[in-house]
Amino acid sequence: MIIFTGDNSFDGLLSCLYFAYEQKKFPDLILSESDPMPLFADECYHVITEKEKSARVWKALEKKLSKFARNMMLSVWLSELPETAMLLFRYIRKNLDHPQGVELNFGDSDVLRIRDIAQKVATDARKLVQFVRFQELADGTRFAPVSPRYNVLSLIAQHFRTRYAGQPWIIFDTGRNTGLYYDTRTVQEISFAQKDLAELKSGMPGKEKLSDRELYFQQMWKEYFRHITIEERINLKQQSRSMPKHYWKYLPEIR
Repeated sequence: MIIFTGDNSFDGLLSCLYFAYEQKKFPDLILSESDPMPLFADECYHVITEKEKSARVWKALEKKLSKFARNMMLSVWLSELPETAMLLFRYIRKNLDHPQGVELNFGDSDVLRIRDIAQKVATDARKLVQFVRFQELADGTRFAPVSPRYNVLSLIAQHFRTRYAGQPWIIFDTGRNTGLYYDTRTVQEISFAQKDLAELKSGMPGKEKLSDRELYFQQMWKEYFRHITIEERINLKQQSRSMPKHYWKYLPEIR
C-alpha cells in the first residue's frame, strides 16, 4: 500500500497529483497530517503543498475539462466526505490519462459519484440561501447563524454580497466555526473564540447584542406566524418536504 499525507487542502491534493506523476508513485490512500496511519503500509510519502505545482495541474485540467466539470470537482471537495481525496485523485488521473477524458463517461463509477456528491452540495447551498435568517445587531450588522451539511459558505457568498450590497453582514457556520463577514466592500473569512461558540450555536445572541428593532420584529413575526397557523391543517410531513428539518434550527418562527 502506498500512502500520501498532506495538509488536507485542495492545493495540497493537486500537489499530490504533481508528485505522483513526477515520482511515478500513485497512492492507494491520501490522508491528512492529523489522520492515524494504517498499521501496514509499504511506502509513505509526505507531500508538501506548493502553489506553483498545484497551479500547473489546474492548468492541465482547464485544457481537459469543462468549467462545469471543474466546478463539480470543487463542490465535491467542499463536501468534506472521507472519500473525497481519493475519489478526486482517481477522477483527475483518469481525465489526464485518457485522450478525450472521462468527464461524460457516466458508465464510470467515479464519474457518477462525483456528479452525485456535487448535486447534494449544490442542493445544500440552495437550501441555505432560502432559509438564512438575519438578525440585526446593535451596531447595525446583520448576523445569521447557519448549520449546513457541507462546507458551502463560499458557494453562497456572491448571492448575499449582491443581495445585500449596502449592508454589513455575517453568515456564520456554527458547526465549523467559520464564517463570512461583508463590510460593504469585501468579504472576509472569520472565526470566533471558543468562549463565544456556545451562545453562537444557540442562534440566540444576548438581547443586549441585538438592536431594539430586531427584538420588536422577531416578536411581531412570531405573533404573525402563530395567528396565520390553522391547527386543523397542520401537516408536518408536507412541511418537512418543503422546508427540511435540518434547516429549522435557526428559524425565529420555530424557536
